[in-house]
Amino acid sequence: MNHRGSSHGYLTFRGRVRRLVFGLAAIAPMVLGMAGAGAGTAAADTVIDTISVGEDPFGVAVSPDGSHVYVTNTRGDSISVIETAGNSVAGTPTIGDGPYGVAVSPDGSRVYVANSGSASVSVMETGTNALVDTVTVGEFPIGVAPTPDGSHVYTTNVSDDDVSVIETAGNTVVGTIDAGRAPNGVAVSPDGSRAYVANAGSASVSVIETVGNSVVDTVGVGVAPQFVAVSPDGSRVYVTNNLDNSVSVIETVGNSVVATVPVGDGPTVLAVTPDGSRVYVTNTFADSVSVIETAGNTVIDTIPVGDSPNGVAVTPDGSRVYVANMGDDTVSVIAVGKCLGSLCIDLGSLTGSGSGTGSMFS
Repeated sequence: MNHRGSSHGYLTFRGRVRRLVFGLAAIAPMVLGMAGAGAGTAAADTVIDTISVGEDPFGVAVSPDGSHVYVTNTRGDSISVIETAGNSVAGTPTIGDGPYGVAVSPDGSRVYVANSGSASVSVMETGTNALVDTVTVGEFPIGVAPTPDGSHVYTTNVSDDDVSVIETAGNTVVGTIDAGRAPNGVAVSPDGSRAYVANAGSASVSVIETVGNSVVDTVGVGVAPQFVAVSPDGSRVYVTNNLDNSVSVIETVGNSVVATVPVGDGPTVLAVTPDGSRVYVTNTFADSVSVIETAGNTVIDTIPVGDSPNGVAVTPDGSRVYVANMGDDTVSVIAVGKCLGSLCIDLGSLTGSGSGTGSMFS
C-alpha cells in the first residue's frame, strides 16, 4: 500500500514535513447480498463505483440537493466536481494552495475550501465553479464548517491553535477563538448554537458557543483526535481518535464521553447518515471504512475501499457514501444497504437517486 501523504505523527506536504499531530416495497428491491446476521438490521454496503480525481484527494462534501460532490485535491491545488447522476467528473477548477477541508453552504450556492498551504479559505460559486473570493485566515487551515443559516464559517488553523470565524455576507474574518493544540476538524450543531473542534495535539474537543464565540467546555477524548461530526438531532458528537483506532461518542448534554468504539487502523474522517442511524469512518491505514450503528455504538460492517481513505460524506437521501482515497487518487462510491435476515436492500434503488451499478435506475 502506498500511504502517500499520510503518517501517524506527521503530515508531509510538498516536500515539507510539518510536525503537527494530524495523524493524521412498492418497488422491487435490489438484493445486494446475504447478510447472515439473523433477523436484525445489518449493513450491506457495497462499493459500486470508483472515480478518478486529482492528486492526493482529501476533503469531500455533497451539495444539499445531492447532485454534486466536491473533492479537494491537495497536491493538485484544485477541486474535482463530481456529478452524482453518472458519477463523472464535470470539472476540476483550480483553487488555493494545498486544499484540505471543504464544505458547501446550506443553500448550495457556495463551496468553502480551507487551503493549508496559503493560510486562506477559498469561496467558490457552485453554478459556475468560479472562485469569487479568498479569505485570509490563520496558518495551515484544515477544517471548515458553515453554520446552518449560512451566515458564518468556522475554520481551524492547525499551526496557530485557533479557529477563524468568517462572516459570509462580506467574506471577512470577524473573530478568532483560541482552541487546543493543533485543531483539525470542526463541525457545527444543527441548531447552530455550538461548534465542536477536534484538537489533535491535546487529545480534546473544544466546545464553542457561537453566540459570543467563546470556548465553554473542553472534553477529553482519545489520542490524536482528527475530525468531528454531529448527529442530526444534535444529541451526539462523534470524534475519530487516530492513534487510538477508536471513535469517541460525546453526549452533548453535559459534554461527556459516553462510549468509545474500536474501529480500524488510523481513523481520520467520519460522517453521520441523515437519519442518524450510522456513522461512516475512514480508516486511513487499513484502506477501509468502518460502519458504526449508533443505536448500540457498535461496528456492523467494514468496507474495503481505495488506498489511504480520508474524507467521507453521505448524500442527503442517505443512499450513497463518497470516500476520497488519497493514496490512489480516486473516490469510492458506496451504495448504502440494509438487511432484514438475508434480504439486503439498496436504499438508492428505492429512492431512485442511486447511480451506477447496484441501482435499479442505472
